[in-house]
Amino acid sequence: MTRRYAIYDVFTRKRLEGNPLAVVFDGDGLSDGAMQAIAQEFNLSETVFLQQPGSAAHSARLRIFTPAHELPFAGHPTVGAAVALAEAAHGDSGKALDLMQVLEERVGPVRSAVRLKPGEAAFAEFDLPRKPSRLEARFDKHEIADALSLKATQIGFENHVISFWSAGVPFVMVPLHDVGAVAAVEFDAQRWEQLAPLAEGRLAAAYLYCRGGINHMARFHARMFKPEMGAVEDPATGSAAAALSGAIHLFDELVDGHHPILIEQGVEMGRPSFIHLHLDIAGGKIATARIGGHAVKVASGELAI
Repeated sequence: MTRRYAIYDVFTRKRLEGNPLAVVFDGDGLSDGAMQAIAQEFNLSETVFLQQPGSAAHSARLRIFTPAHELPFAGHPTVGAAVALAEAAHGDSGKALDLMQVLEERVGPVRSAVRLKPGEAAFAEFDLPRKPSRLEARFDKHEIADALSLKATQIGFENHVISFWSAGVPFVMVPLHDVGAVAAVEFDAQRWEQLAPLAEGRLAAAYLYCRGGINHMARFHARMFKPEMGAVEDPATGSAAAALSGAIHLFDELVDGHHPILIEQGVEMGRPSFIHLHLDIAGGKIATARIGGHAVKVASGELAI
């Protein structure tokens, strides 16, 4: 049996930038072990398998695998899968289209919107299936600085301090003084594994961020390291941006209203990525939150499996 697949670069308009994703269209009938083995074969940060949904009103069921294990939710597979489904169904129409989809993920149903325009990279955004929640943990700034090969004085800016958040996947949010400090990080995976907290069944990854960016439109500049997920650094992490929204809301004391925030990531890897985060604040709380980005196909083929 053969199964169709495509490779997309996600959170970018340009091929060979952003975060690469393998999309396996014919995911039904594969065992968990087979999907894990295929994800290891692609050896990308994530591979998403599209299956028949449980509800006829939904577009697809998503199974998301890193080379090491399955994830309940991830941002760049959600954006990439939404674009892949839309292009597979309507990519030859030659018309601009706005489409709505509901994707079934282990974290729950995820409502997404896709915009197709002839000659342009497709754009997709989705409502966060879970709002960010702050998790309990204590952190030693000096130990974290050692794991990042930085000075303790380079950690923190304004009133942003180290915090622990999850919107489906847990991350330790480490604010750094400026873009230079973020670029200077040399991540020590062994030290991180010794100090990182466990939450929701996995070791928390490190998400480093500061204000501003290389691109003048970016509000925040970020890097993400995830040794426990089978890769060291990730060029774009939607689930981390979802968790970061909690820290932004808390420390920046966002006022009621709509807040568009552009986050750049992957610059230090030579794969610049741009994640669009939209927060709607009402009554001092996050009422709704959305994450979006562009995606472009770079390859397609068949698996002989």
